[in-house]
Amino acid sequence: MKYKRILLKLSGEALMGHQNNGIDPIRLNEYACEIKEIQKTGTQIAIVIGGGNIFRGVSGASKGMDRVQADYMGMLATVINGLALQSALENNDVPTRLQTAIKIEAIAEPFIKRRATRHLEKGRVVIFGSGTGNPYFTTDSAAVLRAIEINADVILKGTRVDGIYNEDPEKNKEAIKFDKLSFDDVLKKGLKIMDTTAFTLSQENNLPIIVFDLNTRGNLSRIIKGENVGTRVDF
Repeated sequence: MKYKRILLKLSGEALMGHQNNGIDPIRLNEYACEIKEIQKTGTQIAIVIGGGNIFRGVSGASKGMDRVQADYMGMLATVINGLALQSALENNDVPTRLQTAIKIEAIAEPFIKRRATRHLEKGRVVIFGSGTGNPYFTTDSAAVLRAIEINADVILKGTRVDGIYNEDPEKNKEAIKFDKLSFDDVLKKGLKIMDTTAFTLSQENNLPIIVFDLNTRGNLSRIIKGENVGTRVDF
């Protein structure tokens, strides 16, 4: 087992499956099964999930909404996704805890670093909802922040493509895939894998990032075993 503790970053859009919005129960269960496979190996798993399948704060603000209000709506969307993922995991007999940066104590624990770490040590999957709890920060930033706080070994960013390319592979079939990049390489090439705040935070804290295709069955387990899957960004 290569990684003892990971932070898995999921986009809200990943939960849509083949739908245009919302949550696809089939796709959700597939992810739960993938996570269960690595949880059984003893790997400690924390998850940060986005909310773009329900509401995206930046999009709302661009249409005239107050940006702060729109961002809080986006944070609540991540809690909905967190509850859905928690349900899917527990239906597969995976113990979980949902922690949120905004207090919603009827449905989730408030984020407390020591408590989160203890849950991980006991083999529970910890889902972090509501981003950082602050407007103007993305769930990418929340993922890096939480990964640093819990001393994760790596951030695994699940996407629809199998790594980082020099161009969008969905638009250009001739796009070139990178197997490994340094943080400096990403900046020099102008590649966008996370927002600038999140990426800089990861770089400053020597926290590697692996971008991979989560929709390919078994990829998550292969990464945990140390196989070269996706694109790794580190020093």
